[in-house]
Amino acid sequence: MNLLDIRNLSIELKTKNGTILAVDRVSLTMKEGEVRGLVGESGSGKSILAQAIMGILDERWKVHADRFHWRGIDLLALPWQERKKIITQDVAMIFQEPMACLDPTTTIGEQLEEAVPNCQLSGYFWQRSKQRKLAVINLLHKVGIKNHLKCYHSYPHQLTEAFCQRVMIAIALARQPLLLIADEPTAAMESTNQGQIFRLLASLNQLKNMSILLISHDLENVTHWTNTITVMYSGQFVEAGTTKQIFKSPYHPYTKALLDSSPKANVELPPKSRLMTLPGSIPVLQHLPIGCRLGPRCPRAQKKCVQAPKTTNYHGHQVNCHYSLKDTY
Repeated sequence: MNLLDIRNLSIELKTKNGTILAVDRVSLTMKEGEVRGLVGESGSGKSILAQAIMGILDERWKVHADRFHWRGIDLLALPWQERKKIITQDVAMIFQEPMACLDPTTTIGEQLEEAVPNCQLSGYFWQRSKQRKLAVINLLHKVGIKNHLKCYHSYPHQLTEAFCQRVMIAIALARQPLLLIADEPTAAMESTNQGQIFRLLASLNQLKNMSILLISHDLENVTHWTNTITVMYSGQFVEAGTTKQIFKSPYHPYTKALLDSSPKANVELPPKSRLMTLPGSIPVLQHLPIGCRLGPRCPRAQKKCVQAPKTTNYHGHQVNCHYSLKDTY
């Protein structure tokens, strides 16, 4: 049984000028112990999809799907309070900007203590303060912070961004979630700190069998840490498969363009040469093209692309394109 099973999820945004379809019929599954990458450039709907899973979108957003199951439970059929209880217990999320997510007026220790649930504490009530502090120290050690006392008494502005991200991961781990959603966990970090965070997430997956949904715009980087990858463009699903399938033989023109735009894929180019890019830019939500949203930028686009393509499955390698690159391999 899948942990998370979403089929044809759509997310609409209500505005003064009408309704905007921000996410259009996206499917996503997560198995126990799986590390899945969710990839796409900025504005492709990755973070909105993650927030819909967490149930933290406000009333302007309308979420509907053919299937939205968590461990076999139909979440959309439940009252909001019951859905929130299940998700907050089993799913945690770390956000892009840790400095903005942490409370600047309280210490790291106080914020971590607040995240530790009462169900993990035992004994008499006067013993729980000490237990809570020990639980916080244990969490800090889990995320690789050795000098726990200094971190415990520090405020967020006194720590580096990499340390704050580790604290955010510790807060997420406090409830021992089955699924961890990491939304651009290494954005704006140096390469050394990026590697540390990715290795930390990988160790959590291996030691705790925790499933991880790793959201990123960098397909090249994600391939080193994931088992499977789902690629999105402008709110639409374009391709999904194992990391090896996506990296070695991308079937969708957009996925291939992402890989070809990587500097590592162009090591033979002369210095100062231009990297491969698609013409134009990702469309704004207010002016979305009909059919395949990549159509105006796609080098393989034809008249048929004004119709929304259907997903084709090639032995687990799924692609959403009228003119895929399958026959070129």
